[in-house]
Amino acid sequence: MASAAATELSHLLPSLSRSPRISRLAPPHPENSPRTLVSFSSSIRAPTGDLVCTRNGRGPVVVAAGTKHLMGSLTKTEGMRFAVVVSRFNEVVTSLLLEGALETFRRYSVTEENITVVKVPGSFEIPVVAQQLGRSGDFHAVLCIGAVIRGDTTHYDAVANSAASGVLSAGLNSGVPCIFGVLTCDDMDQAINRAGGKSGNKGAEAALTAIEMASLFRDHLK
Repeated sequence: MASAAATELSHLLPSLSRSPRISRLAPPHPENSPRTLVSFSSSIRAPTGDLVCTRNGRGPVVVAAGTKHLMGSLTKTEGMRFAVVVSRFNEVVTSLLLEGALETFRRYSVTEENITVVKVPGSFEIPVVAQQLGRSGDFHAVLCIGAVIRGDTTHYDAVANSAASGVLSAGLNSGVPCIFGVLTCDDMDQAINRAGGKSGNKGAEAALTAIEMASLFRDHLK
């Protein structure tokens, strides 16, 4: 048995020695390696109603064709009601701002019976009244008018900052646009220039903002 197995093994050895050797091949040089081309379809499907475009070769960007752009109108003022809170401090300035605001309301067809003017002692008192008017539900917007002029003390900074943040809070808390039309100026000349002088009338500009915001809320955000 042992001799037979040895004989059979001796016959297999020559055949094994003649079999091809398996060697580890080095990876081909990149320039000589075959390149695989991957083709993508040139048509890209997008959800219905969307527009597909490319961005500098970085891939598709899907832009919704039905995107809404909401904006208030200056012409659709029928039935709009406005409150105007005016500071009596520095009245030589605030009266001009109020005049510009009322003239703008009239020019854009806001009727006088739909405008309520509330006078307060100073700009510091404006926010709490504006918030109360906004919460009443009687007005589409509240316009806040005042004039804070810098003096020799830090009182200016306290009043100006409180008025600005207070009017902002009044709008946020009431859910009704409260427009900041309070001038903050270094001197009286600067204030007069912004109340109908060479720099225009900021009261009129604030009234335009009030109309546009009232329209935006009434027509789109309710």
